[in-house]
Amino acid sequence: MAHVITGRYRGIPAQDGAGVKLTRVINQPQLRHQDPFLMLDEFRSDNPNDYIAGFPPHPHRGFVTLTYMLAGRMEHKDSNGNTGVVEAGGAQWMKAARGIIHAEMPKQEDGLMWGFQLWLNLPAARKMEAADWADYPQHKLGLIERDNYEIRVIAGSYEDAVGPIQQPEQEFLMLDVRLQPQAELELSSQQQQTRLLYVYQGQVSLNGSQLERGELVRLNATDNLQLQSSELAGVVLLAGQPIGEPISQYGPFVMNSPAEIEQAIRDYQAGRLTG
Repeated sequence: MAHVITGRYRGIPAQDGAGVKLTRVINQPQLRHQDPFLMLDEFRSDNPNDYIAGFPPHPHRGFVTLTYMLAGRMEHKDSNGNTGVVEAGGAQWMKAARGIIHAEMPKQEDGLMWGFQLWLNLPAARKMEAADWADYPQHKLGLIERDNYEIRVIAGSYEDAVGPIQQPEQEFLMLDVRLQPQAELELSSQQQQTRLLYVYQGQVSLNGSQLERGELVRLNATDNLQLQSSELAGVVLLAGQPIGEPISQYGPFVMNSPAEIEQAIRDYQAGRLTG
Protein backbone atom coordinates (compact mmCIF):
# COMPACT_ATOMS: atom_id res chain seq x y z
CA MET A 1 0.00 0.00 0.00
CA ALA A 2 1.32 3.45 -0.92
CA HIS A 3 2.48 5.60 1.97
CA VAL A 4 0.15 8.40 2.99
CA ILE A 5 2.96 10.97 2.60
CA THR A 6 3.86 11.65 -1.05
CA GLY A 7 6.22 14.60 -0.48
CA ARG A 8 7.86 16.62 2.31
CA TYR A 9 8.74 20.32 2.05
CA ARG A 10 9.88 23.33 4.03
CA GLY A 11 9.02 26.93 3.31
CA ILE A 12 11.56 29.61 2.45
CA PRO A 13 12.07 33.08 3.97
CA ALA A 14 10.33 35.79 1.96
CA GLN A 15 9.03 39.33 2.21
CA ASP A 16 5.77 40.77 0.93
CA GLY A 17 3.70 43.89 1.25
CA ALA A 18 5.83 46.74 2.60
CA GLY A 19 8.50 44.37 3.87
CA VAL A 20 6.60 41.94 6.09
CA LYS A 21 8.87 38.98 6.85
CA LEU A 22 7.20 35.62 6.31
CA THR A 23 7.72 32.02 5.29
CA ARG A 24 6.45 31.07 1.82
CA VAL A 25 5.32 27.47 2.03
CA ILE A 26 3.42 27.03 -1.26
CA ASN A 27 4.48 28.84 -4.47
CA GLN A 28 8.24 28.63 -3.97
CA PRO A 29 10.86 26.76 -6.02
CA GLN A 30 10.44 23.40 -4.24
CA LEU A 31 6.63 23.53 -4.13
CA ARG A 32 4.73 25.38 -6.83
CA HIS A 33 0.96 25.67 -7.14
CA GLN A 34 -0.92 22.78 -5.55
CA ASP A 35 -4.16 23.08 -7.52
CA PRO A 36 -6.50 24.57 -6.29
CA PHE A 37 -4.08 26.13 -3.74
CA LEU A 38 -1.93 28.87 -5.25
CA MET A 39 0.04 30.09 -2.25
CA LEU A 40 0.42 29.58 1.50
CA ASP A 41 2.36 32.04 3.65
CA GLU A 42 2.99 31.82 7.39
CA PHE A 43 3.90 35.04 9.20
CA ARG A 44 5.15 34.68 12.76
CA SER A 45 7.14 37.26 14.69
CA ASP A 46 7.08 39.12 17.98
CA ASN A 47 9.40 41.77 16.51
CA PRO A 48 7.20 44.63 15.25
CA ASN A 49 9.89 45.60 12.74
CA ASP A 50 9.05 42.37 10.91
CA TYR A 51 5.37 43.17 10.42
CA ILE A 52 4.48 46.77 11.34
CA ALA A 53 4.61 48.07 7.74
CA GLY A 54 1.86 45.62 6.79
CA PHE A 55 0.34 45.20 3.36
CA PRO A 56 -0.65 48.64 2.00
CA PRO A 57 -3.31 48.93 -0.75
CA HIS A 58 -2.73 46.50 -3.61
CA PRO A 59 -4.92 44.87 -6.29
CA HIS A 60 -6.08 41.29 -6.83
CA ARG A 61 -8.01 39.52 -9.58
CA GLY A 62 -8.98 35.92 -10.28
CA PHE A 63 -8.84 34.08 -6.95
CA VAL A 64 -9.74 34.03 -3.25
CA THR A 65 -7.59 35.02 -0.27
CA LEU A 66 -8.08 33.57 3.20
CA THR A 67 -6.31 35.05 6.23
CA TYR A 68 -6.34 33.00 9.44
CA MET A 69 -4.88 34.44 12.63
CA LEU A 70 -3.31 32.47 15.48
CA ALA A 71 -2.15 35.56 17.42
CA GLY A 72 -2.40 39.31 16.90
CA ARG A 73 -4.83 41.56 15.06
CA MET A 74 -4.97 42.58 11.39
CA GLU A 75 -7.24 45.24 9.87
CA HIS A 76 -8.76 44.90 6.40
CA LYS A 77 -9.96 47.77 4.19
CA ASP A 78 -10.94 47.48 0.54
CA SER A 79 -12.16 49.41 -2.48
CA ASN A 80 -15.74 48.18 -1.95
CA GLY A 81 -15.91 49.96 1.39
CA ASN A 82 -15.48 46.87 3.58
CA THR A 83 -13.56 47.19 6.82
CA GLY A 84 -12.91 44.70 9.62
CA VAL A 85 -10.34 43.46 12.10
CA VAL A 86 -9.46 39.77 12.20
CA GLU A 87 -8.23 38.69 15.64
CA ALA A 88 -6.63 35.55 17.06
CA GLY A 89 -8.68 32.52 16.11
CA GLY A 90 -10.57 34.40 13.41
CA ALA A 91 -10.60 34.11 9.63
CA GLN A 92 -11.10 36.60 6.84
CA TRP A 93 -12.24 35.55 3.38
CA MET A 94 -12.00 37.73 0.30
CA LYS A 95 -13.13 36.74 -3.18
CA ALA A 96 -11.16 39.05 -5.42
CA ALA A 97 -12.78 37.61 -8.58
CA ARG A 98 -12.99 40.38 -11.22
CA GLY A 99 -11.07 42.77 -9.04
CA ILE A 100 -10.57 44.47 -5.71
CA ILE A 101 -7.97 46.70 -4.08
CA HIS A 102 -7.36 46.03 -0.40
CA ALA A 103 -4.97 46.71 2.46
CA GLU A 104 -4.15 44.51 5.45
CA MET A 105 -2.45 46.39 8.26
CA PRO A 106 -1.45 45.30 11.77
CA LYS A 107 -3.67 46.64 14.56
CA GLN A 108 -0.88 46.35 17.11
CA GLU A 109 2.51 47.93 17.70
CA ASP A 110 4.08 45.11 19.68
CA GLY A 111 3.51 41.49 20.60
CA LEU A 112 3.24 38.32 18.57
CA MET A 113 1.74 38.47 15.07
CA TRP A 114 1.12 34.94 13.82
CA GLY A 115 -1.09 33.60 11.10
CA PHE A 116 -1.50 32.37 7.56
CA GLN A 117 -2.59 33.68 4.22
CA LEU A 118 -3.85 31.16 1.70
CA TRP A 119 -4.59 31.88 -1.96
CA LEU A 120 -7.25 29.62 -3.44
CA ASN A 121 -7.85 29.61 -7.19
CA LEU A 122 -11.20 30.22 -8.86
CA PRO A 123 -12.31 28.38 -12.01
CA ALA A 124 -12.44 30.41 -15.21
CA ALA A 125 -16.23 30.58 -15.04
CA ARG A 126 -16.03 32.44 -11.70
CA LYS A 127 -12.96 34.63 -12.14
CA MET A 128 -14.96 37.64 -13.35
CA GLU A 129 -17.75 37.49 -10.79
CA ALA A 130 -18.30 40.38 -8.40
CA ALA A 131 -15.83 40.66 -5.53
CA ASP A 132 -16.96 39.72 -2.02
CA TRP A 133 -15.58 39.77 1.53
CA ALA A 134 -16.46 38.40 4.96
CA ASP A 135 -14.93 38.41 8.44
CA TYR A 136 -15.45 35.44 10.76
CA PRO A 137 -14.43 35.70 14.44
CA GLN A 138 -13.40 32.54 16.25
CA HIS A 139 -16.88 31.76 17.58
CA LYS A 140 -18.16 31.48 13.99
CA LEU A 141 -15.80 28.59 13.18
CA GLY A 142 -16.94 25.00 13.46
CA LEU A 143 -15.54 23.31 16.57
CA ILE A 144 -15.01 19.71 17.64
CA GLU A 145 -13.74 19.41 21.22
CA ARG A 146 -12.37 16.29 22.87
CA ASP A 147 -10.41 15.69 26.08
CA ASN A 148 -6.98 16.07 24.50
CA TYR A 149 -7.53 17.74 21.13
CA GLU A 150 -9.77 20.14 19.28
CA ILE A 151 -10.52 20.65 15.61
CA ARG A 152 -11.46 24.10 14.34
CA VAL A 153 -13.27 23.94 11.00
CA ILE A 154 -12.46 27.05 8.99
CA ALA A 155 -13.71 25.91 5.59
CA GLY A 156 -15.88 23.01 4.46
CA SER A 157 -17.29 20.57 6.98
CA TYR A 158 -15.91 17.76 9.10
CA GLU A 159 -18.00 15.31 11.11
CA ASP A 160 -20.89 17.43 12.40
CA ALA A 161 -19.00 20.76 12.39
CA VAL A 162 -19.42 23.23 9.53
CA GLY A 163 -16.97 26.02 8.76
CA PRO A 164 -18.15 29.48 7.72
CA ILE A 165 -16.17 29.45 4.45
CA GLN A 166 -17.53 27.30 1.65
CA GLN A 167 -16.20 26.73 -1.87
CA PRO A 168 -18.19 23.61 -2.75
CA GLU A 169 -16.97 23.28 -6.35
CA GLN A 170 -13.50 22.47 -5.02
CA GLU A 171 -14.75 20.62 -1.89
CA PHE A 172 -12.46 23.00 -0.01
CA LEU A 173 -11.58 21.87 3.53
CA MET A 174 -9.39 23.74 6.02
CA LEU A 175 -8.92 22.44 9.56
CA ASP A 176 -6.83 23.74 12.46
CA VAL A 177 -6.08 20.70 14.65
CA ARG A 178 -4.69 21.47 18.13
CA LEU A 179 -3.29 18.57 20.13
CA GLN A 180 -2.47 18.31 23.82
CA PRO A 181 0.50 16.16 24.90
CA GLN A 182 -0.15 12.43 24.38
CA ALA A 183 -3.12 13.07 22.09
CA GLU A 184 -4.17 10.56 19.45
CA LEU A 185 -6.77 11.06 16.78
CA GLU A 186 -7.76 9.88 13.33
CA LEU A 187 -8.75 12.30 10.58
CA SER A 188 -10.85 10.59 7.95
CA SER A 189 -10.26 11.31 4.27
CA GLN A 190 -12.90 13.13 2.24
CA GLN A 191 -11.17 11.89 -0.95
CA GLN A 192 -10.04 15.28 -2.28
CA GLN A 193 -7.23 14.80 -4.79
CA THR A 194 -5.12 17.59 -3.29
CA ARG A 195 -4.45 17.13 0.43
CA LEU A 196 -1.75 18.93 2.43
CA LEU A 197 -0.80 19.09 6.10
CA TYR A 198 1.38 21.79 7.69
CA VAL A 199 2.85 21.58 11.19
CA TYR A 200 2.80 25.04 12.75
CA GLN A 201 3.56 24.11 16.37
CA GLY A 202 5.45 21.29 18.09
CA GLN A 203 5.93 17.96 16.38
CA VAL A 204 3.55 15.15 15.49
CA SER A 205 3.64 11.56 14.34
CA LEU A 206 1.62 11.09 11.14
CA ASN A 207 0.91 7.44 10.30
CA GLY A 208 4.23 6.59 11.96
CA SER A 209 6.33 9.35 10.36
CA GLN A 210 7.70 12.10 12.61
CA LEU A 211 6.99 15.66 11.41
CA GLU A 212 8.58 18.82 12.81
CA ARG A 213 7.33 22.37 13.04
CA GLY A 214 7.58 24.12 9.67
CA GLU A 215 7.14 20.97 7.58
CA LEU A 216 4.43 20.63 4.95
CA VAL A 217 3.57 17.20 3.57
CA ARG A 218 1.59 16.22 0.52
CA LEU A 219 -0.78 13.35 1.19
CA ASN A 220 -2.49 10.76 -0.92
CA ALA A 221 -6.24 11.18 -1.38
CA THR A 222 -7.45 8.02 0.30
CA ASP A 223 -5.76 7.13 3.58
CA ASN A 224 -7.08 8.28 6.93
CA LEU A 225 -4.56 10.25 8.98
CA GLN A 226 -3.35 8.86 12.31
CA LEU A 227 -1.98 11.75 14.39
CA GLN A 228 -0.11 11.43 17.67
CA SER A 229 1.59 14.10 19.77
CA SER A 230 4.11 13.95 22.59
CA GLU A 231 3.82 17.69 23.27
CA LEU A 232 1.55 20.61 22.51
CA ALA A 233 1.17 20.64 18.73
CA GLY A 234 -0.84 22.27 15.98
CA VAL A 235 -1.39 21.39 12.33
CA VAL A 236 -3.38 22.86 9.47
CA LEU A 237 -5.01 20.46 7.02
CA LEU A 238 -5.88 21.71 3.53
CA ALA A 239 -7.84 19.66 1.03
CA GLY A 240 -9.57 20.42 -2.27
CA GLN A 241 -10.35 19.13 -5.73
CA PRO A 242 -8.08 20.46 -8.50
CA ILE A 243 -9.62 22.86 -10.99
CA GLY A 244 -7.44 21.48 -13.77
CA GLU A 245 -7.22 24.69 -15.81
CA PRO A 246 -4.13 26.62 -16.98
CA ILE A 247 -2.71 29.01 -14.37
CA SER A 248 -1.21 32.30 -15.53
CA GLN A 249 0.07 34.40 -12.63
CA TYR A 250 1.65 37.82 -12.54
CA GLY A 251 2.03 39.07 -8.97
CA PRO A 252 -1.45 39.69 -7.54
CA PHE A 253 -3.31 38.57 -10.69
CA VAL A 254 -4.11 34.90 -11.39
CA MET A 255 -5.95 34.14 -14.62
CA ASN A 256 -5.93 31.41 -17.29
CA SER A 257 -3.85 33.10 -20.00
CA PRO A 258 -1.20 35.80 -20.47
CA ALA A 259 -3.74 37.84 -22.46
CA GLU A 260 -6.07 37.91 -19.44
CA ILE A 261 -3.17 39.00 -17.24
CA GLU A 262 -2.39 41.85 -19.64
CA GLN A 263 -6.05 42.88 -19.52
CA ALA A 264 -5.99 42.85 -15.71
CA ILE A 265 -2.95 45.15 -15.72
CA ARG A 266 -4.62 47.52 -18.20
CA ASP A 267 -7.82 47.54 -16.13
CA TYR A 268 -5.86 48.32 -12.97
CA GLN A 269 -3.87 51.09 -14.61
CA ALA A 270 -7.10 52.60 -15.99
CA GLY A 271 -8.93 52.39 -12.68
CA ARG A 272 -11.34 49.74 -13.99
CA LEU A 273 -10.17 46.77 -11.92
CA THR A 274 -12.93 47.07 -9.33
CA GLY A 275 -15.73 47.91 -11.76
